[in-house]
Amino acid sequence: MHLLRLLPRHSLNWIFLVASLAVVTPGAVHAEALLVVEADTGKVLQADNATMPWYPASVTKIMTAYVTLKAVKDGRLTLDTVLTVSPVAASQSPSKMGFRPGIQVTVDNALKMMMVKSANDMAVVLAEGVGGSIDGFSAMMNQTAQKLGMTQTSYVNPNGLPADGQITSARDLAILARAVIRDLPEYEYFMHIPSIRYGRRVTQNFNKLIGRYPGADGFKTGFICASGYNLVASATRNGKRLIAVVLGSSSGQARAVRAAQLLERGFGGNGLGWLKPALGTVDNLVPIDATPPNLRDEMCGGKRKRPATDEDADIVAANGSASTGESPVTFFTAGLQPPMGKPSEMIAAAAEPSEPIPVYTGPTKTGPALIAAVAADVEQQTPAKRSKKSKVAAKKPAAVAEAGAKAAKPAAVRHASARPETAAKPAASAEKKPAAKPAAADKTVPKPAKPKAAAKPKGENKPAG
Repeated sequence: MHLLRLLPRHSLNWIFLVASLAVVTPGAVHAEALLVVEADTGKVLQADNATMPWYPASVTKIMTAYVTLKAVKDGRLTLDTVLTVSPVAASQSPSKMGFRPGIQVTVDNALKMMMVKSANDMAVVLAEGVGGSIDGFSAMMNQTAQKLGMTQTSYVNPNGLPADGQITSARDLAILARAVIRDLPEYEYFMHIPSIRYGRRVTQNFNKLIGRYPGADGFKTGFICASGYNLVASATRNGKRLIAVVLGSSSGQARAVRAAQLLERGFGGNGLGWLKPALGTVDNLVPIDATPPNLRDEMCGGKRKRPATDEDADIVAANGSASTGESPVTFFTAGLQPPMGKPSEMIAAAAEPSEPIPVYTGPTKTGPALIAAVAADVEQQTPAKRSKKSKVAAKKPAAVAEAGAKAAKPAAVRHASARPETAAKPAASAEKKPAAKPAAADKTVPKPAKPKAAAKPKGENKPAG
């Protein structure tokens, strides 16, 4: 701060210095971990609490997808492999699809449901299908983490629901995101699908950067009470790709705005680079030996009018107020950035229109079978109590089939080049009405011994999302 006394109080350099201090100083009121790295080189552009241990919540599912897709790439199974929903999978806490035990789903559809809806049951379906059991798959996840250099990460389950030993850090998550980009380019589309349609239900990706922030192309959100709102995001501009990690934000809206701010600074610079020391590469960030912060009281305490969850629709202030997590530096540097609007305005805007990708149960279907499957899903979700007139009308499937055809067409086009082994087979099929809400997951899923560095988020009972 002594440097401020050497500069004229109203000079441009003084303003830049104050702005830079606002960027690099962690907030004293709210715990957050922030990290921005270049995807190709791993160069760190900004790091705040980047090696602080953290509860991952549903960003765990990035590793679940990575291990599953590596198994596909290695030929141990295919995207068309049919997996069965077990009682353990069906018993997971929301967010989930809610399928009954015995229902079958392809690897392809399970991945889409898991990455877009953050379906905890689909994560277990994939884990059991690839690793034989939750414990077996968790061992595969941990082996993969160690191989990638994720030295601060430990997995106990594939979905991020609260459990002893489920920890990570912003550093490790950036390393994982780089591995996805490097090792699985042909399957990256799973990381940025804007929305899915299951019957009548359309679910938008919880990652609010998708379809809003220019160039956004990954990865996953997460939330449990202990972790706060987490996000691993990526975006590409002018051939340059950046990865931003935000852990412990106060809402789904705030984490998206914060990630957009980090990406904007990384892409455009802000005239302040001379003030920042070289931070090296993400692999060389020094881990902190500490207990993960527990944000449960802040996230899920009595002050909130409704329970916090990753599925809640955030109310966005039209003027981009402080409640959105807007940093003062945005206003100082707005004139220096490309004319794309402030991050809060980008995230508050409606997402670019896109056709939802149809998902379904059962084996892979194409052509007329795909259209019929989508129509059957719609029919399954039609309210049971209908008049005789409506029942007669329901026997005429033309309108429903037309809707199914509309939903099915873009899936075939979008994934024709992305799935070489099934290029002519877009995914979709019929399934039955979901069962009633099952018991909580933490009473069913077995847990291995507690690692020394782990600390269970006490009193945790909120969903990973």
